[in-house]
Amino acid sequence: MIRFGDVKNMGKEGKTDDLMEKIVALCKRRGFIFQSSEIYGGINGFWDYGPLGVELKRNLKNIWWEDVVRKRDDIVGLDAAIIMNPKVWEASGHVGGFSDPRVDCKECNARYRLDELPTRVRVEAVIDEMTNGTMTVEEAVDALTGGNGDHFLRILKKAHKKRTNPSDVIEILFGKCPQCGGELTDARQFNLMLKTFIGAMEDSSSVAYLRPETAQGIFANYKNVLDTSRIRPPFGIAQIGKAFRNEINPRNFTFRSREFEQMEIEFFCHKDDADKWYEYWRDARYKWYIDLGLTSSRLRLRDHETDELAHYAKSCADIEYDFPFGISELEGVANRTDYDLKKHQEHSGKDMQFFDDQTKERYIPHVIEPSGGVDRAVLAFICEAYTEDEAPDDKGKMQKRILMKFHPRLAPIKVAVFPLVKKEGMPEVARKIYDDVLASGLTCFYDEKGAIGRRYRRQDEAGTPFCVTVDGQTFEDQTVTIRDRDSLKQDRIAVEKVVEYVRERIG
Repeated sequence: MIRFGDVKNMGKEGKTDDLMEKIVALCKRRGFIFQSSEIYGGINGFWDYGPLGVELKRNLKNIWWEDVVRKRDDIVGLDAAIIMNPKVWEASGHVGGFSDPRVDCKECNARYRLDELPTRVRVEAVIDEMTNGTMTVEEAVDALTGGNGDHFLRILKKAHKKRTNPSDVIEILFGKCPQCGGELTDARQFNLMLKTFIGAMEDSSSVAYLRPETAQGIFANYKNVLDTSRIRPPFGIAQIGKAFRNEINPRNFTFRSREFEQMEIEFFCHKDDADKWYEYWRDARYKWYIDLGLTSSRLRLRDHETDELAHYAKSCADIEYDFPFGISELEGVANRTDYDLKKHQEHSGKDMQFFDDQTKERYIPHVIEPSGGVDRAVLAFICEAYTEDEAPDDKGKMQKRILMKFHPRLAPIKVAVFPLVKKEGMPEVARKIYDDVLASGLTCFYDEKGAIGRRYRRQDEAGTPFCVTVDGQTFEDQTVTIRDRDSLKQDRIAVEKVVEYVRERIG
């Protein structure tokens, strides 16, 4: 059985590049994710979620909201506008400093962020590992370019074959375009905010921006929430919403996009309690992903080194996942101190202090920020769920199958209902069960077309955990079979127990 979440280093027949291609193909074939505007050739960095994808994504957001807002008495919700007063972004530093240095290839026009290109030290280390036989040529290219470097691959293969002096190889590679080997331009700053205009005139007075993050909407409303509710520090404000960044090089399917969605908490507390709350949220958020099914060794929690920290952060940890294209961040948990509220107090002239009636202390709260990417999380759960194994077909012969082992809470469809055949009253009974399941609030799918084995496999690819089949015995004892997606085990249960059976196992 091949399950991406359990595979660390695969052989030639199952390398992770091939797995990513299979995952992307499955997402298109089964209606999880489509390229935006595909009929017009698409648009880079934008994606559409299909019927199964939108249910998966909505389930993820609903579970997050349920777990961090509705089940707690110290967190409230917010839905801030996507377009805000431009002064918000001046105060936060985005207008002046939210940019990445970029370089372009003079030959093929490929564009790179400067931090995407390998440093000389990294090139030397990789060449050394390749020379010592601890890293293959393909692994060396992956380490240097994330697998997107045709020129590097050609050079390293040639150097490996001819046993070229490592120092010569380094000179050939360093500072060149990984794709074609062309010369690169000098680094230039590239602002990541998407600009728009408000009103009838397109001039400097009407400039506005699509928000590059959801956090500033929370900071700008901090006093509104404090003044209109009975909540007091320590407390949090949670928000799920769209954000936009004019990424230089969108890549890795939906992982790095220009339009994306965030699920974020800003947790306000006294500075003396900030370290305690930081540790709490760091551990709680990591456990949340595990509880939802990211249980393989590919999930990890990594504390930032001192030289990695943003200028406003006292501490930070990343919850990371090892995708087929490499280890990347799903969520960051940071102690942002009182930096943001102080900046908005300074620029707006509004008092951001909290007055504690009991201690008579007046202070600007420190902020702990768990900030996760919805789209990145969806992609991680898709990668973790993707599984290849074998199952018997209608004639009992073992056949390869693809299934998505989503946690039942995440699964887009919870139950599928089938009549064994389209006659003998079976469709009518199956339709009644289908209606009852829908009425209970569970997502359900009805299918009566094709052999039963093929119907099972279609639902396996959709990630449906339970399939109910009405057959001849149903009319004898009012029971149906219910099949488990992962184990293939089939139980016989009473018709009226279907909803109860499923609910008990969703968790």
